[in-house]
Amino acid sequence: MSILPDHTLYTIGMNPSPGGHDLNILFSGEGTPVPRHKIGPIIHDYCLIHTVLTGQGVFECAGTVHHCRAGDTFVILPGVLFSYEADDRNPWHYNWVALQEKGTNLLLADMGVTPARPIIRCTEETELNALVEMYRHLRLGFNQSDHPWLEDLQASGWLRLLLHKLAMLNREFLPSSSNDVPDIERGVRQTERWISTQYHQQLSIDQMAKALGYHRAHLSKMFKQHTGLSPMQYLMKVRIEKAKSLMRSSFSIHEIASSVGFNDALYFSKQFRKWTGMTPSEYKYSLEKSSNKT
Repeated sequence: MSILPDHTLYTIGMNPSPGGHDLNILFSGEGTPVPRHKIGPIIHDYCLIHTVLTGQGVFECAGTVHHCRAGDTFVILPGVLFSYEADDRNPWHYNWVALQEKGTNLLLADMGVTPARPIIRCTEETELNALVEMYRHLRLGFNQSDHPWLEDLQASGWLRLLLHKLAMLNREFLPSSSNDVPDIERGVRQTERWISTQYHQQLSIDQMAKALGYHRAHLSKMFKQHTGLSPMQYLMKVRIEKAKSLMRSSFSIHEIASSVGFNDALYFSKQFRKWTGMTPSEYKYSLEKSSNKT
């Protein structure tokens, strides 16, 4: 812990190895500024999230003033002009975390946070205490080991929990989700996702229907209406496309067949030729020949 001239409490943890994951943390801290302590108006090239634990202050973003108190989280977005100032009688005490810009605006928009709505409210003490614990774990992990990338990995996990909690607190402002998608369209999407992750298993239409909660006849009908293929035809298409992507590797035809859900290499060869016009061996040879030319 350290004290700055304009703070009665100030502690910060710097990520020793940022950039290793899609959620890149720069630093996280906790502080209590002196009365009337002000930052800005300035612009950051990264995102900065503050959660007020006690006290109060004023946050101005995109020309709008927001009065914040305990339980409020104010979000500073990259490239947006902002300023914030502690109250002159009851200055706020807050936790904060800074994120790299890449993908941040899209992520926060999905959480319902925009320049016009940069505040997330928390009215329950238990919810605020949960946020405090997440900030604490996130911050305290830095500079504790000889492997910085592990600290980044741990911090990234706590950050995801923190963002999830903030998104749930802000759920009335979340954009439309898959719950607003018609049932048939949602069912087709679920089936496509399920097949794309389970294609290597021995699957049947009965298994698909049971796993997804549909009658097999209904699943087949709605899926074919929207894709032009039956679920089993779509499964075969996915398997063949996955097999094609593996043909550039050093794996044998038998290993590739097994990896995409075929126990019988001869049946795999027959289906592969049906979908591509070539046997697996011919296709693999054509790729190798093309590669040698370049």
